[in-house]
Amino acid sequence: MKQNDTDFGPATRAAGLLRLQAFQPRMGTDYSAGRNHDRGPGRHNAVSRLSPYLRRRLLTEREVISAALAAHGPEAGDKFIQEVLWRGYFKGWLERRPQTWTAYSTGLNADLASLQQDPALNSRVMAAETGKTGIACFDAWVHELTQTGYLHNHARMWFASIWVFTLKLPWRLGADFFFRHLLDGDPASNTCSWRWVAGLHTRGKPYQARASNIAQFSGGRFAPRADELADDVVGLMEEEPDGLPEVQPLRSVVTPQEGVPTALLLTEEDCSIGPEDIAPLDIRVAARCPASGLRSQRPVSARISAFEEKALADTAARAGVAAEVLQFQEPEKLADWAQSSGVHQIVMPYVPVGPLGDWMERARPILQARGIAVAEILREWDALVWPHATAGFFKVKKRLPEILHEAGLA
Repeated sequence: MKQNDTDFGPATRAAGLLRLQAFQPRMGTDYSAGRNHDRGPGRHNAVSRLSPYLRRRLLTEREVISAALAAHGPEAGDKFIQEVLWRGYFKGWLERRPQTWTAYSTGLNADLASLQQDPALNSRVMAAETGKTGIACFDAWVHELTQTGYLHNHARMWFASIWVFTLKLPWRLGADFFFRHLLDGDPASNTCSWRWVAGLHTRGKPYQARASNIAQFSGGRFAPRADELADDVVGLMEEEPDGLPEVQPLRSVVTPQEGVPTALLLTEEDCSIGPEDIAPLDIRVAARCPASGLRSQRPVSARISAFEEKALADTAARAGVAAEVLQFQEPEKLADWAQSSGVHQIVMPYVPVGPLGDWMERARPILQARGIAVAEILREWDALVWPHATAGFFKVKKRLPEILHEAGLA
């Protein structure tokens, strides 16, 4: 029976574990052989489609890699394990170069302003976002993305390349389009992947969508003409003429303090928070804080919001806390809520670089002025991977045996 790609199932840890168990037998050579083939909606059986659960850590990288190792060992499971590692690498890369996110956000605001000022650009972007470009494969991927919240990774690469080099549209608007529709949308993976296609992440090496490659790996579903796609693909290095920004130290983390009246904030950045994480804390109040609306100035898919809200409700239930829903509006509102609850610290999962990170940067000094500290729970996996994410993926990949050993997986 074909899996239904329009329904990832409930946004719960239990549903994620069922999907993990079902795919575990195919994490080895089956995955290596089939992972690049985009068979279309309802037929993505060669890939795990665990990403919406991993993105929110309803499943953790550690346990997914552990499942691959248990079933296939380090050699046969290598390709699958590497794909999981990519997520941590991109997150760490953005943590080490937060200036890249700032530049993306500033550039996106400028691109969105250009849509208001340039009717011709607005018309071209609208045609791309509604699947009316006349390029059959691209238009089909638009409809799959907007109707299901998912695209195969190979289709994402082709899509981004066509957006940038064939349609000649601003890459940040394409990244924003993905971020507003992908159920697994992650600030680091999304931004860095679009930069990679555009030749910014790996300097001067853009990704070119080729008609023959699309025909081969779509199983012949699409057969674009060679002259439909750009054959002159040049990286957008003029956007960063001086090269990549310098690597920064990882942000320091304030450790949660025991015996201090505490407010617990649950966000989609880490839905693996459990009773063992909060048992030592004096939790006076808790809140589920949906942040998907922060992804963009433009409307974010209702599918994403619903998935996030369910994931947070599931997290609160597993953690054993009664958590009200608290919207991220103005930071003063958070400070008012915390102060009225009589707490002296807010504890939350680590907030990486991204829209929620930007929001918390605004909130921290306001909270501090009212005597409320912000403490974060940083996962061991991040602490092991991020220090190595200073250059290309190969540097992290080379340290994989060491990372797995330190994580107790080898």
